[in-house]
Amino acid sequence: MTALDRFSENPLPLFEGQELLITGPKGADPAYIKDHRRRLRDRFCGGGAASLPDYELLELILFRSLPKCDVSPVARRLIDTFGDLNAVLSASKERLIEVRGVGDVVATDLKIIEAATHRMARAKVMDRPVLSSWQSLIDYCHTAMSHQQTEVFRVLYLNRKNVLIADEEQARGTVDHVPVYPREIMRRCLELNASALILVHNHPSGDPTPSQSDIEMTLNIETAAQALGLVLHDHLVIGKSREISMRSDGYL
Repeated sequence: MTALDRFSENPLPLFEGQELLITGPKGADPAYIKDHRRRLRDRFCGGGAASLPDYELLELILFRSLPKCDVSPVARRLIDTFGDLNAVLSASKERLIEVRGVGDVVATDLKIIEAATHRMARAKVMDRPVLSSWQSLIDYCHTAMSHQQTEVFRVLYLNRKNVLIADEEQARGTVDHVPVYPREIMRRCLELNASALILVHNHPSGDPTPSQSDIEMTLNIETAAQALGLVLHDHLVIGKSREISMRSDGYL
């Protein structure tokens, strides 16, 4: 009896209502799936993440979420939909589940991995002198913000030794605007006994060039900070693949 005959007699169940489960004789994984998974693991162990394109690294993640499924088409659909692995991990759970083959299990696992990557990046900058680990700070901001679908404004609060003591999301907005309230930022500085701050927000369009309203808002916050004896070190605008420092580019 051929595989097609077996399928005709016993239609395969759907994964979470979307993706076909693939099993071999007596419920075992088909040999081609087992061989493919072994080859990918061997390549990863031998060459690290750099030896695999995004869709294959995503397959490795999906192996555990979908132990009985051919994950290759699922991984490719995710990459085709969102663009790259970072964008897949940053996508909302609701958008992930819209992709065929992705249900609650896969979406939850991907969001867990996203949370872990954010914590790892954040650990490299928290409770450390920010100005001497600037690239780590930039990397963290890109990890946390570059694939957000709406503008997010966060404030990094520093003590008198420029050690990062708090990293807080101040507001979320739309695709091209986020409301910012200088008075609330100054109030929070006083509550934390902060001596300096760094502003960060993202541009979902991918272009980090600050708008006129970005510049005016930044200057308003700098004026308020100076009145309280606080230092505004910078305002970072995060794009898809690069960032702009408003201090370095002469806006401050």
